[in-house]
Amino acid sequence: MYKASEEKEFYKDSKHFLNNQPIASSYDRLIEILTYHEWRYAVKNDPVISDFEYDKLFDALKEIENNNPLLIRPDSPTQRIASDLNPDFPSVKHLTSMLSLGNSYNAEDLIDFDKSIKKLIKEEKDIIYNVEPKFDGGSIALVYENDFLIKAATRGNGVEGEDITPNAKSLKSVPLKAAFSKYGITKAELRGEAIIPLKIFKKVNKERETEGLKIFANPRNAATGGLRTKDANETSNRGIEIFMFQLSYAEDNDGNNVLSSFINHSDHLELLSDIGFKVPIDGQLVANNIDEVVKFVSKFESKRDSLDYEIDGMVVKVNDLKVQDRVGSTQHHPRWAIAYKFKAKQATTTLLDVEYQIGKVGSVTPVAKVEPVFLAGVTISSISLHNEDFIKQKDLRIGDKVLVERAGDVIPYIVKSLADLRTGDEKRIQFPKYCPRDHGDKSKLIQYADEAAWRCPICQFGRDNIQKIIFHVSKAAMDIDGFGKSNVERFYELGWVNDISDIYNLDYEKIMALDGFGEKSALKIQAAVEKAKSNSLQKFLSSLSIHHLGKKASKLIAQEINHVYDLQSWTIEDFTNIKDIGPVVAENVKAWFEFPGNLEMLQRLEERGVNLKQTEEDIPKQIREDAPLSGKSILFTGSLQNLNRKEAQEIAEMNGAKNISGVSKKLDILVVGEKAGSKLTKAQALGTVKIMTEQEFIDLLKLDV
Repeated sequence: MYKASEEKEFYKDSKHFLNNQPIASSYDRLIEILTYHEWRYAVKNDPVISDFEYDKLFDALKEIENNNPLLIRPDSPTQRIASDLNPDFPSVKHLTSMLSLGNSYNAEDLIDFDKSIKKLIKEEKDIIYNVEPKFDGGSIALVYENDFLIKAATRGNGVEGEDITPNAKSLKSVPLKAAFSKYGITKAELRGEAIIPLKIFKKVNKERETEGLKIFANPRNAATGGLRTKDANETSNRGIEIFMFQLSYAEDNDGNNVLSSFINHSDHLELLSDIGFKVPIDGQLVANNIDEVVKFVSKFESKRDSLDYEIDGMVVKVNDLKVQDRVGSTQHHPRWAIAYKFKAKQATTTLLDVEYQIGKVGSVTPVAKVEPVFLAGVTISSISLHNEDFIKQKDLRIGDKVLVERAGDVIPYIVKSLADLRTGDEKRIQFPKYCPRDHGDKSKLIQYADEAAWRCPICQFGRDNIQKIIFHVSKAAMDIDGFGKSNVERFYELGWVNDISDIYNLDYEKIMALDGFGEKSALKIQAAVEKAKSNSLQKFLSSLSIHHLGKKASKLIAQEINHVYDLQSWTIEDFTNIKDIGPVVAENVKAWFEFPGNLEMLQRLEERGVNLKQTEEDIPKQIREDAPLSGKSILFTGSLQNLNRKEAQEIAEMNGAKNISGVSKKLDILVVGEKAGSKLTKAQALGTVKIMTEQEFIDLLKLDV
């Protein structure tokens, strides 16, 4: 439909508008740009700008038309409802139009929305609103007649959509029969959203990767594409769930509209829930006024990443159905509802360069340097590219325009390159064959079987790695309180700390003389270092940054030796004879102890007073066969009030239990605190897990807390 050169110009002009830079014939060009982006999103299913950027362009068009109504063209995107009709599917008319929603981005927008409602109904009393999550998926309409599902359709152009009835019937969250007759309803049309829960999405992508299929970019694309696949089995296999959010049409046996028999929109949700539909419960609120709405949406935005599905905002609706009727709708959207959009999770930028960082186990991680872009409250200029395979899979090149998101609103992530916008000047990324760090001689990178990472053998087993030192002092390792990453980096630059043994040989008088330090802070570090010297052998082993040697394996090995030097003579079989120690851990530990520089470092550590011997903490405690939790697996979830999580796990272990990390058929006991969440729901569904409160756990073990 569009030539490559045209697409590049559309993208360039989009950026001009977004940066408030003038363009000739702005109004006409803006219509062309928005039409292009709708085509990329709805037809190609491959957008080149984020939703937030599209909304900004759409709002710019509306502002021009509001100020110059005589300019409005009949083909303006504001004059129609965006269409996603596909000619491969037969069309079906909706019983009532599926309109879009107006957008808001802050509290001021919501307050203005409230004012507009009051102005339309000519009343100043508080408006009661219903607030729901705005699911980031694909819209769907379901029609039931005489309690049976007879039709399902996509949103389409709002007036008619694609008939996807067989696909909808394959979804377990869509009842094939629902008791509408219980409420005197003979025919009904419902509105909902198709989504894929995040856990299921990860599982589906993993399975597709194993089968050599293309993985999905995000749950939304997978859900919308799944609704429109020609194979209903494929729809079912994607794990799509349907949440219903509106009863849009209802008639009785005589053809009378019975929607008026309900008072509030929230009554619709209760009805739908009662007869077996999934409705938004977590995130749904009936608010007494707009101030309560503002507080709730702000609070819920911070909860966004704890949900098991993607939402990109909240929908605020006038709850009173009579007020909805009085307020009415425009051609584009209902006046009685508005979408409150969360901070953007995606934006577009340019990939400028790639740098390489060395991790604590010698892994070489490529890091993209991008043109700084403001996203979800922060400016992003660096993004991890993970490994060479990631670069190849995404087909990333220096100079590419890329789509960036903040995964979980925290970690920057490159979703894809915008290959259609390439000019030919882009350069392929050449992953290094030798360590980027200067070792004097070139160190050729190695790659272990079944690993995507490339590693430097000198950095992996050697001493000159600042990341190892940072990890060694961290809470997860030796727990040297007050030391921290910034101090490691500062002392490293000064030449005071070159490997972990130097931590235990610092000159504290020199530290006191540094800017930002004094006697008190220097002595605090000294005390923490002295305390760390007496740590257990298992803690010391896990602090060495030996690849794959974590806390559990360190604990198992520490139980079997008297001194760390004992491991010099261990064979692979000595390691693997320990239950739960595999050959990969065995080979890595053996290789570490064969490196001469590491043995010299251990000698320095012992000379400086660091414990390298088995302690009482390393010796396994004997568990009585009649211990209360002997042979049981246990998991703690939610907020505990009397015990912290680590303390509770240690107590459970001392009483014979095995702590595990997730809910499965292997779990015997789930101890729940406040806000237990999805783990409790899953355990209840299994029906085989004993669920107890924190107090019941305390009472069972007769703890004095």
